[in-house]
Amino acid sequence: MSERQNDAPARPAPRSHGPFGGMGLPAEKAKDFKGSVRRLVGLLGPEKVWVGLVILLGTVSVAASVSGPKILGNATTVIFEGLTSPTHRIDFTRLHSILFWVIGIYIGAALLGWAQGLILNAATQRVIYKLRSRVEDKIHVLPLKYFDEHPRGDLLSRVTNDIDNISQALQQTLSQLFISVLTVLGVVGMMLSISWQLALIALVSIPITAVIVMRVAKRSQKMFAAQWKDTGDLNAQIEEMYTGHALVKVFGRHKEVGKRFDDKNDELFKVSFGAQFVSGIIMPATMFVGNLVYVAIAVVGGIMVAHGSLPIGDIQAFIQYSRQFSQPLAQLGSMANLLQSGVASAERVFELLDADPESADPEPSESPKEHHGELRFEHVAFRYVADKPLIDDLSLVAVPGKTVAIVGPTGAGKTTLVNLIMRFYELDGGRITLDGVDIATMTRDDLRARTGMVLQDTWLFEGTIRENILYGRPDATEKEMHDAAEAAYVDRFVHSLPDGYDTVLDDNASNISAGEKQLITIARAFLARPSVLILDEATSSVDTRTELLVQHAMEKLRKDRTSFVIAHRLSTIRDADLILVMEEGSIVEQGTHTQLLEAQGAYSRLYEAQFAAAIDDGATVPLP
Repeated sequence: MSERQNDAPARPAPRSHGPFGGMGLPAEKAKDFKGSVRRLVGLLGPEKVWVGLVILLGTVSVAASVSGPKILGNATTVIFEGLTSPTHRIDFTRLHSILFWVIGIYIGAALLGWAQGLILNAATQRVIYKLRSRVEDKIHVLPLKYFDEHPRGDLLSRVTNDIDNISQALQQTLSQLFISVLTVLGVVGMMLSISWQLALIALVSIPITAVIVMRVAKRSQKMFAAQWKDTGDLNAQIEEMYTGHALVKVFGRHKEVGKRFDDKNDELFKVSFGAQFVSGIIMPATMFVGNLVYVAIAVVGGIMVAHGSLPIGDIQAFIQYSRQFSQPLAQLGSMANLLQSGVASAERVFELLDADPESADPEPSESPKEHHGELRFEHVAFRYVADKPLIDDLSLVAVPGKTVAIVGPTGAGKTTLVNLIMRFYELDGGRITLDGVDIATMTRDDLRARTGMVLQDTWLFEGTIRENILYGRPDATEKEMHDAAEAAYVDRFVHSLPDGYDTVLDDNASNISAGEKQLITIARAFLARPSVLILDEATSSVDTRTELLVQHAMEKLRKDRTSFVIAHRLSTIRDADLILVMEEGSIVEQGTHTQLLEAQGAYSRLYEAQFAAAIDDGATVPLP
């Protein structure tokens, strides 16, 4: 709602995301890393049966893989003993049996690992599907205030980029984490069964690796949080500049906008590079430790074989185990960056899910028995910020069949009245009734179904003109749709289009004019058959002739309806039945156009200011 910006001085200050602000914000630190990890893992709760099956398959697969080197070492011992025996004969029967066992074990382990990955992938995608659904449901129950205070690009980044990053983190870390831990435990057991002395050498790498991972992870954790925060900020800036691209060109600010983009892009590059570089240290560092352990085992093991205290097949198996042992440790270290990145994204999504929703609809709710549209404001009080009064003790009556115009300077609270009627914001005091029923006792769906709204900023979705009009009431008949289009004078221009009502509008509706877009939104509101009709600067984007057509259409719709018109151009509301003049949240004058001019008050000053502006601009026709 564009007019909401007119009340901005009374709003809580949002995060800086204006056309040329929002740079240099400090990096955010993860608020509760351990708690977010627990909550992230808790998302797998509904998939516990499949997770249990994954654990079972993984355990069998790792057990098979771990037993392979030991059995293969027996094959080496058979060959060595045969070659060193007096007969120099190798027991090929036993050797073939061992090799077949090894091949079978490795094939079985691979199949079990494939099945485990398939099941885990399906479970993870179901979790992400449900998470996306929860976010979508949450967006529909968030109050308008939340969207006023958060950049759209940042919200889109949380819904898309962050959830995709969570999916990647879950899918890659869960399987590898489980397999790596099991592999380490299994390999340690096998190494102890071969030689406890060599096993102690291998175990030295565990505390060294743990220290490396913890020290590096502590530094990279903050960087990953900053990375995803900056990603959201950059998306917000791109979305803002894209929607305002024409204005950027008109005012020649493309260089400044480009510099802001470059600055933010450089900032994102630095934190992303830093996060990946720091976390990337873990893998080579742990591999280096593993290589040192490998050399130590090879030297000590060779000495033990030379002294005959260890069969050559066992030392071969142990060396293989040492490689298997260092590899999962290195993987555990490398997964730290994925886990931290995923947790940083999870925190951003959880912040959205934890945001306070709209207050619940009353149970039981009330519903007006009449459909006239009489609105009463009784001692209404409201403020966006607790210590900044906006509306205090406002009372008025909007009679059915009449048009009420609301005028006043920017920030006077005109659109705030509309927000309160629609229950986008809740009152701080007093009450508003619709046909005798307090709107706070009605469900929001019931209230908004009785209210039609046309905003200054047109919103049309990608689809046909017919579909956009029927958005106001999908169950309307073709005749009702045509009647609404004729009432809003859409029918006049739609027949000049190649496909008429089946003309497809693109996502920006760039294939029709701004005035035509506004007429379609007005037709959509008319089709809804509301008791209360609200036009928030709805004619500001149409030409004078089209504006007259809309005003004629409004005359047809006034019967048994209350019409609210918010306008800056006083010429558009001179025929209103009641004009309310607002200043600083209070009604300072009310009456007809003629009465208010004769009173020589605030309305007269506004009118004279517009008249003088018209003369200064060289207008040859005075305002009506």
